[in-house]
Amino acid sequence: MPHTHYTTLISAANLAERLAAAPGSVFVIDCRFDLADTEAGTKAYAAGHLPGAQYLHLDHDLSSPKTGTNGRHPLPDRTKLAALFAARGLKQGQQVVAYDAQGGMYAARAWWLLRWLGHDAVALLDGGLQAWQAAGQPLTQEVAPHSTGDFKAGAPLAVTFDVQAVERNLSTHERVVIDARAADRYRGENETLDPVGGHIPGALNRFFKDNYTADGRFKPAHSLREEFQALLPGIAPDHVVLQCGSGVTACVNALAMEVAGLHGAALYAGSWSEWTSNPARPVATGPNP
Repeated sequence: MPHTHYTTLISAANLAERLAAAPGSVFVIDCRFDLADTEAGTKAYAAGHLPGAQYLHLDHDLSSPKTGTNGRHPLPDRTKLAALFAARGLKQGQQVVAYDAQGGMYAARAWWLLRWLGHDAVALLDGGLQAWQAAGQPLTQEVAPHSTGDFKAGAPLAVTFDVQAVERNLSTHERVVIDARAADRYRGENETLDPVGGHIPGALNRFFKDNYTADGRFKPAHSLREEFQALLPGIAPDHVVLQCGSGVTACVNALAMEVAGLHGAALYAGSWSEWTSNPARPVATGPNP
């Protein structure tokens, strides 16, 4: 019997069942990270991770080098990223499951990147490590050996929007920009990560954590759909551009929109950290319009 193909979310119960039935059939990625302590995820992985999981580091594996003008977590080179996944053992069409312990804010980046590489069978572990442990499932310190996979990049399933397109959009207003950062940072208050506070003029605010229920899982599809449609009345999802501080938590909004059945939103990966690297670009402050 063929396995179900997960493309957005997978529950801890479904993942456990799949790993028990066919351990090698799932490529599991541990994406735990801490912006304030960039080696915390590596240490957490060593202390205990999902069976068979491999660790991918946000700065080293899921981003390309910073130049000072391309944001804090620039998109990796597509060819190099595809080669990295193949070297780690990913096979063409294999189910991938990404998780973290931070509500999906880093795992969603891995989910988005694999879709950008044309890989459809990628899902986020709903509720993350906490949901896995709450379900009574084991962690291991064992690092499983792997052979090279045959993964190759295909036509992108995710859309990107670059800084020049965002600049043009200031006058054309063809797209609606949604900023995934916390409301205070969006307003220009309490900015600690970037040198300038505020938001891209015209951008709306949808804090990425608004996609979760109290237990850290994603809200049901109908709830997400209603909330996004209330923010974007009459606006088609393929006219939406998602951004955040550095193109990471915006991927949570991208995943939430996919769960909601609202397909085609683009990611402005450079986000606020790239936007503010050029002081000539305009900045707005204050609450959601």
